[in-house]
Amino acid sequence: MTDTGGRLLKVYVHPANEHAKWGGRALLAEMDLSLWPRARKLFVDWGYRGLKETASSLGLELEVVARPYAGVRGVWVPEGAEVPEIPRESGFKPLPKRWVVERTFAWLGRNRRLAKDYEENPGVSEAWVYLGMLRLLVKRLARAA
Repeated sequence: MTDTGGRLLKVYVHPANEHAKWGGRALLAEMDLSLWPRARKLFVDWGYRGLKETASSLGLELEVVARPYAGVRGVWVPEGAEVPEIPRESGFKPLPKRWVVERTFAWLGRNRRLAKDYEENPGVSEAWVYLGMLRLLVKRLARAA
């Protein structure tokens, strides 16, 4: 979880065989919103759309940022009716708000230890992610001084 500037707020590393929605639920369950009193809204991708109840129980609004055709493979129409056109965009177009987290992943990927994941313990992986963000923020502060 990041803020709108891409700075890391919270990390939860879970096994690859666990759905992202369950990881998001565990992340939100561990949240202490007193640390971020101005947090009001969560921007999530399509995989986290089932977290609306969890977010609302914390007093947060959840907005799913997805392409208009996300998840639509076809539509049922009555016999003889015209089939509607499903709009498809070609090429890469970043979605609003979602690129912020992807940019944070790119920043963290510059750390050699985070380029490949060799850890067996998820807690160790979380610690390395926090250390990678700490390194990035310290470098920015040193540059600004």
